[in-house]
Formats: sequence, C-alpha cells, structure tokens
Amino acid sequence: MNSVLVASNRGPVSFTVSDDGVLIMKRGGGGLVSGLSGVTKEDGVLWVCAALSDDDRSAVRVSPGGRLDHAGYDTGPLRMLDIPAATFHRAYNAVANSTLWFVNHLLYDIPNAPNFGTRFGREWASYRDYNGAFALALAEEAGHEARVMVQDYHLTLTPAMLRAERPDLRIAHFSHTPWAPPEYFSLLPDEVAGEVLEGILGADHAGFLTARWAAAFMDCCESLLGAEVDRAARAVTHEGRTTRIGVHSLGVDGAALWERAGEPDVESHMAAIREQVGDRRLIVRIDRTELSKNIVRGLVAYGEFLAGHPEWHGRVVHLAFAYPSRHDLPEYREYTASVQRCAQEIENEFATEDWDPLILNVHDDYPRSLAAYRMADVLLVNPIRDGMNLVAKEGPVLSPRCALVLSREAGAAAELGPHALVVNPYDISGTAAALHEALVMPEDERRARRDKLCAAATALPPQKWLSAQLDALA
Repeated sequence: MNSVLVASNRGPVSFTVSDDGVLIMKRGGGGLVSGLSGVTKEDGVLWVCAALSDDDRSAVRVSPGGRLDHAGYDTGPLRMLDIPAATFHRAYNAVANSTLWFVNHLLYDIPNAPNFGTRFGREWASYRDYNGAFALALAEEAGHEARVMVQDYHLTLTPAMLRAERPDLRIAHFSHTPWAPPEYFSLLPDEVAGEVLEGILGADHAGFLTARWAAAFMDCCESLLGAEVDRAARAVTHEGRTTRIGVHSLGVDGAALWERAGEPDVESHMAAIREQVGDRRLIVRIDRTELSKNIVRGLVAYGEFLAGHPEWHGRVVHLAFAYPSRHDLPEYREYTASVQRCAQEIENEFATEDWDPLILNVHDDYPRSLAAYRMADVLLVNPIRDGMNLVAKEGPVLSPRCALVLSREAGAAAELGPHALVVNPYDISGTAAALHEALVMPEDERRARRDKLCAAATALPPQKWLSAQLDALA
C-alpha cells in the first residue's frame, strides 16, 4: 500500500500504436506533467491518472490492475484508469474543458453562453462518475493515513468522495488554474457550483498558485455556500469541517531543464533555426492554441509593432510555436484556424524575398521548443488569464539574455512582474510597444532582469512545491 499518492487527469506517459502494432510509450504533455513527473518517479509516489486515448486503454488492459509499472513500463509507480470512453468524453470535454475551464478563465461569450439544460445534466452525471472512479482507485491503493494529492479542475469532486470512502486519509486538492470571483462562478447552476466547492472542501488542504486565486475561492465559499471564512488564517469552515487554504507557487527545476536542453536533438534544432533566421533578433512564444493563451492578440500586436517600426524590417523574426489543443471542441478548432489566418495576414503584408517575419509552427516538438527558449531575445507570454504559466519561467532559465513581455493576468506575474515588461493582455498597442521596448533594452539591463527572472523562476521547483503541500498534510 502507498503512503503518498498523486491523482490527475493526465499522467506522465501516453501511448501510441506503431505501424507494426507495437505500443510505444512517450512523455505526457502539459505543464502539470512537466512539473511533477520527475519528482514522483524519483520519490516512489504512486500516480493515478486516466487513460486518455484508445491506445492508452490498450496499454491498461494488458497491465495487471492498470498498474503500468507492474507491466514492465519504466514509468515509476503508475496506475492508469480505463474509464469508459463516453463517460470520459463527457466529463473531460463537456464539463472540465467546456465548463469549469471556461468559468475559471472568464472565457464565456455571456450573451450566448453558457446554457445549462437537460444535456448538461447528463454531462454532469458523467463528471461525477469520472471523479468517483478516481476516488475508488485512490481508496484501493492508499495505505492507512496515507497522504493524497488530488490535482486540478478535472477532479474537484474527488476529495469529498474519497473522504467518504476513507476518512483516515489526509487529502489535499490543488488548483492549477485561476479561480473565478463569485459573480462569475455563480454562472454555474447553483447545485453544481455548490458541489464543486464542497468537493474541494472535502480536502484537509486546498492549494492555489497565487494569493489572488486562493482569495477568490474563499470568496466563493463565503458567498455561495455561506461558509465561515477566516482570511487571515486562510481557513474555510463548512458543515463542521475546516479546510486550510494554501498558496504554493510552482517553479521549474533549472538543473533538470538545462540538462534536457543540452541534448543533441535540441542543439540540432538550434542549428536549424539559426540557418532559417540568420542573425536576426528572435521574439519567441510557445503555447497551446488554447483560448486563454491570447495568441491572436499577440500576433496582431506583432503586426502593429512591424507597422510602427519599419526600422526593424528584416532584422527580427517572430517564432510562434502554437500547438493544437482540445480539437474535440469546435471553439478550439476555430481558434487554431484564426491563429493561422492571422499569421498569414502578417506574412502577406510584411514578408519579402529574403525576410520571413513570422514562423508559425503548429506541430508539437518539445526539443524544438527548448531550442527556441535558448535562442530567445524576447519571450512573449500574454494570456488573458492563467493559473501560473511555466513558459514564462522556463524561458528566462534557458535564455541568457531573454527579456520577458508578460501579461498581468498570468499567475506568474506575482513573482516575475517586477523584472518583466508587464502588459494588459487586451491592449494590443501596449503589447506592441512592450515588444519594441524589449528589443531595444540595453544589454546590461536585459541581463540583470533575466538573472532576477531566473532566480524567481527556480526558487520553488516541483520538489519543494510538493514537499510544502505534503508538510501541510502532516
């Protein structure tokens, strides 16, 4: 039985089937996986996750009890749950990504959405079932008085469900997203909003990336549940139980990141990029084509910068790596298309025979992203709203002279803001001006800012982040 467990929708690995029918394992994607995979593998923490694809389910079905480590895979302790595909789809796409994500990132087009009817009731039932599958698996795997770390908006109901099964456990929930203020969170049906809040309050400790998101959660508990909130002590008491609220910023492991960024495949990508762009200055962005990442406004700002500063024509290239995300959802397919249309408009207006002002790449390639970080003169991170944003932290670690243009709505701004060029993500002209300021920044200031960014980014690496939460459960 396990003394420490981590539960999340996405796990540290995923599977594909090769042309000859062999299951091939690869590194899982996403910021949470980047932050936790090394820590959990080294420390022997059991990770419980969902099978995300048919190929993942194939791997699970030939693994005893869904334990991939028992099937000989080099994953560290890992159990992957074979949740029925239809249940998973409704829970993941319809509720987690189309409802809870939209609420906490303030993404709804309010005159037209959301609309909660009979169909949503069926979807919410699947979300309950999905959370229940995690609660049951954790209850089965956890030793007496084990500590369980439940992750993110996919699993908001799991803490309360798990507590009902195993009241002996010490349970934490951590939100990697922002949290909406009460007036926006209350867009959810009353019973759903209450279930989410009470689900998280089933934990002994509820963690958030910044004080801002923690305060919003407490405000929701007070406003929508009538809970007793002690903001000074960061505690919420509801129906006789008290949940401590923690703020735990997540940083990067600088040494591990540099070790990976020094591999030959990264060096090869650096050479290829340099051959493509020559000695021009590089503005870099690395994102999923996710609605909250604000890629289109970033591209429009770059176009406005080029229009206002013809002296930079031929001297700068924007590397925009925008990797498709959540293409099961029509809003995301259209957003990816909008990104591509905007990029093409910039090409059409500014490109010359010997200068390509924008290189857009929509094919996920982690080594190439690391190469771009290392070469960046400017890193653009301008989300509408973001729980943290590890790109803002990874870039300054790998680039020796990176100037960071950072949205004030990214959680990372709480730590990095004093050393970055902070922008309003809706202000296209302000972002364009910040890009110019970053490019002309004197070298000594550039390097001084970068050094402070790097120090802040690595101050709380995943090991310390996890340890702090485990200590809070002691």
